[in-house]
Amino acid sequence: MPALSEMIKALETAYPPGLAESWDAVGLVCGDPAERVNRVLVCVDPVTATVDEAFEIGAQLIVAHHPLLLRGVHGVPADTPKGRLVHRLIRGGIALYCAHTNADSASPGVSDALAEAIGLRVTRPLDPRPDGLTGLGRIGELPEPEPFRAFVDRVAAALPRTEPGVLGAGDPDRVIRTVAVAGGAGDSHLAAAAAAGVDAYVTADLRHHPAGEHREADGPALVGLTHWASEWPWCGQASAVLRESGAGNVEVHVSTLPTDPWTIRASVATASRENHQ
Repeated sequence: MPALSEMIKALETAYPPGLAESWDAVGLVCGDPAERVNRVLVCVDPVTATVDEAFEIGAQLIVAHHPLLLRGVHGVPADTPKGRLVHRLIRGGIALYCAHTNADSASPGVSDALAEAIGLRVTRPLDPRPDGLTGLGRIGELPEPEPFRAFVDRVAAALPRTEPGVLGAGDPDRVIRTVAVAGGAGDSHLAAAAAAGVDAYVTADLRHHPAGEHREADGPALVGLTHWASEWPWCGQASAVLRESGAGNVEVHVSTLPTDPWTIRASVATASRENHQ
């Protein structure tokens, strides 16, 4: 079995920590680099459900996209939600490693995985760094043009189902060929998508006013996803990094547990009927 340090080396080769934003918290959260690893769980969110899953499969390492401790803390007491997870992980001998904005900017990274899932051929970053290869978001092309209505269906079919679903903003008959994508919250890149001249922009957590102003300016059609769904394809990419690292025979599992906070979607017909009873 390889050591945890070997797993970390593979991850940091693929997702260099130096690519992380200055405000981010990436790397090893807990765990002994000298300990051996034979089973890994890859997920988007290090939360109770995925920690439970790691225990169930007998994992010694969780690789998560989102940090557990993004903001500075002075302690991790077990009577707080995040402290409770840290204590469980340490007591259970499970390491936690987080690759966040370094995985967003890496090439390939989070947005490459999203583009691949949708069926795009990536051509360049949406918001590139000086090297022109790394950076946030990606721009790509569909194999063939298709109406926006069909493109929204394509995106929905490519990603895991969530209760909020997939939303589209634009003319259903608009022809889509070039597409910008950004895994995670991406309305800060609306202007970049418009400047790139793409036909559609796919991202998560689009807010009402920025999206509305973007539409009024006749920018690209918008496809809105949940945060978890937009970043989940990265789990498969990260699992391949570990499997192909040459660090030994390691079982890598991708969590399919939806960890979006939204768990119920009201049916308009049901809600209306119940309100009038």
